[in-house]
Amino acid sequence: MLWNGWGDPIRATPLPDTVTELLRDVLGVKPRGTAPLRLEDIAVPDSPLDHAAHRALLTAVGEEHVRTDAETRIRHTRGKSTPDLLRIRAGDVSDVPAAVVLPASHDEVLAVLRACAAHDLPLVPFGGGTSVVGGLSPRRSVFVALDLRRMDALLALDPVSRTATLQPGLRAPQAEALLAGHGFTLGHFPQSYEWATLGGFAATRSSGQASAGYGRFDEMVLGLTLATPEGTLDTGRAPRSAAGPDLRQLLLGSEGAFGIITSVTVRIRPVPQTRHYEGWRFPSFEAGSAALRRLAQDGPRPTVLRLSDETETLIGLAQPDALASSRAQEAAGCLAIAGFEGTADDTAHRRNGATAVLRDCGGTPVGEDPGRRWADGRYSAPYLRDALLDAGAFAETLETAAYWSCLPELYASVRETLTGTLTEAGTPPLVMCHISHVYENGASLYFTVVSAQGDDAVAHWTRAKHAANEAILAAGGTISHHHGVGTDHRDWYVREAGPLGVEALRAVKRRLDPAGLLNPGVLLPLD
Repeated sequence: MLWNGWGDPIRATPLPDTVTELLRDVLGVKPRGTAPLRLEDIAVPDSPLDHAAHRALLTAVGEEHVRTDAETRIRHTRGKSTPDLLRIRAGDVSDVPAAVVLPASHDEVLAVLRACAAHDLPLVPFGGGTSVVGGLSPRRSVFVALDLRRMDALLALDPVSRTATLQPGLRAPQAEALLAGHGFTLGHFPQSYEWATLGGFAATRSSGQASAGYGRFDEMVLGLTLATPEGTLDTGRAPRSAAGPDLRQLLLGSEGAFGIITSVTVRIRPVPQTRHYEGWRFPSFEAGSAALRRLAQDGPRPTVLRLSDETETLIGLAQPDALASSRAQEAAGCLAIAGFEGTADDTAHRRNGATAVLRDCGGTPVGEDPGRRWADGRYSAPYLRDALLDAGAFAETLETAAYWSCLPELYASVRETLTGTLTEAGTPPLVMCHISHVYENGASLYFTVVSAQGDDAVAHWTRAKHAANEAILAAGGTISHHHGVGTDHRDWYVREAGPLGVEALRAVKRRLDPAGLLNPGVLLPLD
């Protein structure tokens, strides 16, 4: 992955001239004034790891798997939020780890944890490095990153029960390839799919773009193994249980604060026989939302169901390959994408039923082409974000979720807050939104914000993001639907959970991580 951007460098492409002109004329975006830093230009201080701690880590995993060179440490500095990228592009390595450690097994993870506990050394688990909420930025100046890439095996597959046990360092495409060899799929395809890992999905309660059909990742998890400084925690011996509180739910979303996930057992499904994606046009976001609610509540539910608001549809972000093209600009209203996967009979049945509902709600079919373009370009938005940054623009996302009755107010409040705060800062934004995860009782809202960078883009965005967080809580939304908590959402998560809830979580952390060494300051405030 790019050290100062997203994904495969080969796929990085500049913006079309039409988009560059739009940014200049509408948002006042100015070209970058300086050439970007090269990786070799960044000055990284020598590792502050003391000799005894270094020797203990070498003993745990072997000499070649403890790395303190500058490039490895830079590549494990922070995540991939826009502020993260702007800071690393400016040469800011204040959060650089002292070392990167690569274990190959559960026992080696336990050995690393013992070494860290013996030397009072904080540790941050590192999967794909795709966090966009500060999940890899602990509140300690000296720490090590635990890179789980060597733990990348399919440990077991039960075709009768349709379960698979996988190691946490598997990237999603690797996991899909391994499962496909046995005729199965996980069905989890978030925008971070190409680079994120199974352990990261579990640790952040990830949600994929086909969640309407396959469910969220936390709904797929049947069992977890956790390595902690105090030992091993195994959870999940049956698909459901009434044997007390479900410890799986305690570990899902824990973001490395309680321990290191070393294996995950998940529900799997047969590889679909057919896939069909199509576009629908609605006169307004309100009308389209009503149609999505009908399908979510009464069915038949598509596998993929998403709706872009008027601005996102007009700009073409619903289909990144159509960005600012005449094809996108000629469109009116709001574009919805409905996708169907499964057996031929099931797909046809659900598609026919959904067509009747969408028509009854005022939708107009616009054919397979929009659906196909969305499917082909669904992982390209992060690359587009990099191109926008290269052109001098600022681009970032945030998301939330709420009950259907709260959704209109939440949408309006967050949109108005982002627009007002950034306009006051002298960088008036373009604010776009879509619904991409639906439930019987509510849905998510995913906002994309584009503006000029201004004098201090990170400071401008921090003020706007904090204001949006306040608006989310005030309107009844959750502080995160699938990005997670990290340090960016932590203080608002504390308010959402409430004082007693936070104290209960602190009690769990004290038992599993008595020295408070695991991802300190992420998820929960420091004591």
